[in-house]
Order: sequence, then C-alpha cells, then structure tokens
Amino acid sequence: MNDTIFALSSGQPPAGIAVIRVSGSQAGAALSALAGRLPQPRRATFVRLRDDAGAELDAGLILWLPGPGSATGEDLAEFHLHGGRAVVEAVESALRTFGLRRAEAGEFTRRAFANGRIDLAEAEGLADLLSAETELQRRSALAMAGGTFSRQAEEWRSHLLTLAARVEAVLDFADQDDVSALPEDFGRELSVLEREVAAWLSRPHAEVLKEGYRVVLAGPPNAGKSTLFNALVESNAAITAPTAGTTRDVITRSVAMGGVPFTFVDTAGVRHASDDAIEMIGIDRAHAEMDRADLVLWLGPEGEGPSGETWEIQAQTDRNDCVVKRTPRYSVSAVTGEGLATLKLALIENARRKMPKPGEAALNARQRELVAQMHQGIESALREDDPLLLAEQLRLARVALDRLVGRATTEDMLDALFGSFCIGK
Repeated sequence: MNDTIFALSSGQPPAGIAVIRVSGSQAGAALSALAGRLPQPRRATFVRLRDDAGAELDAGLILWLPGPGSATGEDLAEFHLHGGRAVVEAVESALRTFGLRRAEAGEFTRRAFANGRIDLAEAEGLADLLSAETELQRRSALAMAGGTFSRQAEEWRSHLLTLAARVEAVLDFADQDDVSALPEDFGRELSVLEREVAAWLSRPHAEVLKEGYRVVLAGPPNAGKSTLFNALVESNAAITAPTAGTTRDVITRSVAMGGVPFTFVDTAGVRHASDDAIEMIGIDRAHAEMDRADLVLWLGPEGEGPSGETWEIQAQTDRNDCVVKRTPRYSVSAVTGEGLATLKLALIENARRKMPKPGEAALNARQRELVAQMHQGIESALREDDPLLLAEQLRLARVALDRLVGRATTEDMLDALFGSFCIGK
C-alpha cells in the first residue's frame, strides 16, 4: 500500500460535479502541484488547477485531509471539479504524471480497514449500503456501517478478556489463598454474556433484507399461480394460458412493496406424475423452491400444501368453476383485482415482522457463523469446572470474535469483499 492512488468517486461524467479522491503519501505533493499551494486542512478552498506546464485544467474546490484523521487513515485530497468528461480526464492525466495510479475496486475502503479506520463488520455494512435498494435495506446497512454491531462486538471482547484474566489468575496463582478459586459472580457474568450473544443469533438475518422476503406461489396446474404472480409483481413476467403445464420452470421477480423487498417465485404446477420429462424437472424445482421459501401461497387443494409457513389462498374467485376452499386465509381474483390489495398489505405486514426492525443491524451468514462459534465457546465454558479447559473455551470464543471484526482473517475473503465495491470507494 505504498502507492498513492486516485479515482473518480462520483458518478460517471457528464455530471454537474465530479469528485476525484487521492489517497497516499504523495497526495499532498500532488495537490500542492496542481493547486499551487497546500490549503488549510479540512476547509474547502476555491483554486484554479494547472498542470506542470502551467496550462489551466479547471476551477473548483479542493480539500486537504492529512492522515491519520482521514477516511482511509492516509493523507487524502479531494478535487471537486466541473463534471465534464474532458475535465476529469485532464486532471486524472495530470495526476498520473506525478506517479499516482488509478485505484482498484474498493481500494479506498480496504485501506481504511487496513489502517484501523473501520473494522470488517463496518466494511460489510458499507458494501450493503452501496447496494441498498429499499428503505429497510438502507437503514439496516447504515446501522452496520455506522458501527452499531462493532461497538457491541468490542463490548463482548472486553467482557471476554476480563473473564479470561480471572481464569488465568487462578491458573497462575492457584497456590495462593486469595486467588485459589474463581469469584462467586464469575458464572453469573458468563451467563449474562451468553444470553447477550444468543439474542443476536436469534435476530432476523441480513439475507432476508438483501435477497427479499421470498414468497413462493405453488399449487397444481391451472390453479391461477402465474396470473396471481403477474398481478403481485405488476408485470407480465410469466406466460399465462389455459393449457396445463404452461409454466415449466421457476420464474422469480424482485420487487419492493411498501418499502419492503420481496422476491416472488412462480413455479410449475405440482402433480404426482407426468409423462413429460421436462415438466417433471419443473415439478422437482417447485418442491425445492417451497422448501427454501419464507412463505408459500398455496393455491391447491385445501390442506395439501407444504409444511412450514403456508397460506391457503382461494384464487380465481371470478370463475364459476373454481374449487372453493372452506377456510382460505385470503380470497383473490388476479383478473378483477378482488382481494388483491388486502393480500398485498398482509404480505407487507408479515414480511416486516420477519425482517430486522428499521435501523436495526442484522448479521449476514459469515457473521452469524462466527457469532455462533463464539456462543459455542461461551456455552462450553459454562459447563467446565476445570480452569484450564475453561480458559481454552474462552480463548476459542475470542478467536471467533477477532475473526468476526477482522483482527484475524484471510486475504481471499478480503479480496472478495472489497472487490465487490465500486471504483473510487
């Protein structure tokens, strides 16, 4: 990381304003060379930028943010320019003459992580924030990026270190009367920590926010699944026809309703047997989708839906020949719109109950796995009477916690994470 890097951190030109960021040991020298002077730190300054031949490049604002008190922990400069393509290219060309190189995807944020400005959980939250498409996604990602979970993890680490120190005192000074046994409140404090960690594991997962609450429409052929699917996603995404087996594969659409992300899934008509090998593949995939669904809307015979959360739906209420259910949860007609608004509102309310509360940090799969490992170590420690084995379980819990926030991790994992960021972030 000895190189000084630069990148366009705003939208692609042409635009009203273009922001070029520079980070590294040569950021100040490059800024001074183009602006003719180094401005007062952390104060926007209007200047005329010139290249090494004295030709004017643009007139705009510059910012000088010396490290380590910058976003990346390094010396950092920003150029706020007119957003024309030629202006951006001219300033970037001038920066290259000073030996600066264009940043790779996510390199600014990776430097912030490497220099201790953010931890791994905050970096993952920032990645989610950049990809957020709904208000719930934005607020949850903002909580994670803002350090909500990182502060909790630091409290856990401090608590674990304190408890471990008490155990080590017993091991090191077991022959002295005043430290021959653990304090009476040791078990209670460890139990409190176990409950705190368990509470985080029981929270809704981040994936349901990122991928959307997954609603699968299922039932036999000609039950009205595709027509209802199209009405819910407000698009003719699925082909509808009176011919049985029209839908042979899984069709998915991601939409937002009431600020809540959904993934709706239309499936092949489910029946016990078919002479069509392609249709049977579709039926197998329909069963697989029902298994992974957050909710199944069952349009088939009453009581024959899958286990798990399933709603009995009376569909096609506009037809005289529809099979009437005795106690459907909702009755709808995708053709006339009858009951459709009520069903949508119910879906939104149900999804909100299963999702993280607005502004609540949610754990992704990697984080849950490590929190679970930490929890396992604490649970095992609660069952141990031998101080040596107790100390080992607490050590394992700390190792999982360090991996959680990035104190111990692998380069491959970091490459995958920061590679998902855009250039200039």
